[in-house]
Amino acid sequence: MGSDSEAEKTQQKEKERKKMLAIAPIAKPLAGKKLSKKTLKLVRKASEHKCLKRGVKEVVKSIRRGHKGLCVIAGNISPIDVITHVPILCEEAEIPYVYVSSKEDLATAGATKRPTCCVLVLTKPTKGELAIEEQEKMKADYSQIVSDVSELTSSLF
Repeated sequence: MGSDSEAEKTQQKEKERKKMLAIAPIAKPLAGKKLSKKTLKLVRKASEHKCLKRGVKEVVKSIRRGHKGLCVIAGNISPIDVITHVPILCEEAEIPYVYVSSKEDLATAGATKRPTCCVLVLTKPTKGELAIEEQEKMKADYSQIVSDVSELTSSLF
C-alpha cells in the first residue's frame, strides 16, 4: 500500500520538474509556489465576478484602452515570441505583472478549457457592478498580491 503513494509522489515530482524545465528564460518575475497559488486563486475569483480578460489579444486591447489591473502571464509558452511584447506594454502602462509556471493552471483558474497565455485581472468588472462587500474582498486580495509582486520585482533588480 505504501509503494502506491510513493510511486504517486515520485510521479508528481517528475511532473513538477518537467514543468519547471519548460519555463522560458524571460519569465521574470516568476511567482513561487505560495504566490502562484494566491495569484491563481485571485484569477479564479476574478473569473467568477467577470473581472478577467483572457488571451494575448484581449489583454493587449485592454491595456491599450487604459484598463488597470494585474497581468498574469504563463511561463511555459512556446514559441515565446507570442507574449514577449506583453511585459513591455505592462511596464509602459504601469501595470504590475507576474509569471506563473503553467498555462494549463492559468486556464483552469480562469475557467477555460484551453490553455491560456495570459490574463488581466481587472480592478472592477467591465459590465455591471459587484456587491460592496465582494468588491472590498476582491480589492483586498488584489492589493495583497500586487504588493507581493512588487516586492518580488524589487528583489530582482
